[in-house]
Amino acid sequence: MEFNWDSLGVVFALLGAVLAALMGGIGSAVGVGMTGQAAAGVVTEDPSKFGKVLILQLLPGTQGIYGLLIGFVTLTQIGVLGGTAPDSLWKGLLYLAACLPMAIVGMVSAKWQAKASVSSISLVAKKPDQFGKSMIFPAMVETYAVLALLISILSITSIAVL
Repeated sequence: MEFNWDSLGVVFALLGAVLAALMGGIGSAVGVGMTGQAAAGVVTEDPSKFGKVLILQLLPGTQGIYGLLIGFVTLTQIGVLGGTAPDSLWKGLLYLAACLPMAIVGMVSAKWQAKASVSSISLVAKKPDQFGKSMIFPAMVETYAVLALLISILSITSIAVL
């Protein structure tokens, strides 16, 4: 029996899906943990600020959701949850490459968004009336996670027609 290199295509595609979900999830877990610590400190001093700081804490969690979405989209394209398995090693590598923007940006941006959220939580602690403005700072980081999500989705869905 001879080994067929093209059979590795599905392995690399699956690796891409796993990396997107894993790295986005790690980034979000770290980010939500960091912001949770800051939020808990604020709520200790003033429990009425719970709702505002909770929203700021949740923002770094979106990268994990985006990574999971990319994982699901990939699995539906490669024969695991639908679609057909990649018929070549190259197609599998393309799926891996398509998942990498969300995997890498998701992990990195969640940490930086958490830092912006922690600062915004400090702002809300001192000036609760500035909550609307405080949301802008972490939302700016979110922009890049959304861009990575879009490029990964567009890339993954385009591979099937190649």
